[in-house]
Amino acid sequence: MQCGVCGGTSFTARKALWDELIREWQLSPLEAAEIDRQQGETCNRCGANVRSIALANALRAFLGTKAVLLDTAASGTGKNLDLLEINEAGTLSPVLRTLGRHVFGAYPQVNIHALPYADATFDLVVHSDTLEHVPNPVHALAECRRVLKPGGALCYTVPVVVGRMTRDRTGLPKSYHGRPTTATDDYVVQTEFGVDAWTYPMRAGFTEVSIHAVEYPIGLAFLARRSGA
Repeated sequence: MQCGVCGGTSFTARKALWDELIREWQLSPLEAAEIDRQQGETCNRCGANVRSIALANALRAFLGTKAVLLDTAASGTGKNLDLLEINEAGTLSPVLRTLGRHVFGAYPQVNIHALPYADATFDLVVHSDTLEHVPNPVHALAECRRVLKPGGALCYTVPVVVGRMTRDRTGLPKSYHGRPTTATDDYVVQTEFGVDAWTYPMRAGFTEVSIHAVEYPIGLAFLARRSGA
């Protein structure tokens, strides 16, 4: 495995899940181990976890480069892009700030269900592990599409359990991404994404969706393109 952020090849694994969350999500031991790798395995050189590396790979695909993201940014590739980052995209945030004309919007000041930007403002929208916390993910994705210019793209991650279909957690006990001692309703999981996660951007009006895996089934990122028309 190579880090798409910096090119590193040495990684350290740390446990990311806790027993209560494993029970709430009804994860098998294999599924829990896969998510632990996605969230807890980090590059020893730059600190990016597998989730951030997958997102970097989706960004590289949009930018049309095989160079790692740090080198891509340093070369000036993407300097003319209008880029919106919704909430902090993990360890990628410092890199994103060096790409093009960067705009940052964080909840609650910026609500993904009602983005305070005009239609067709951005070439690229990025968010990471945000969509599972919003009440209507299709509507949120449609808002991302609305603010994209024709030909623009959305790059994002969500936790995906590939052995099942997506499940709406409405009516189930509250489950949080965040340690139970610090959890707030901002971290409540509304949707558990499964193998059909790719259909959500299509339902939101995107015309092309590609999935970028670091090592299937861990580290999945989505690249959804808005048509040029």
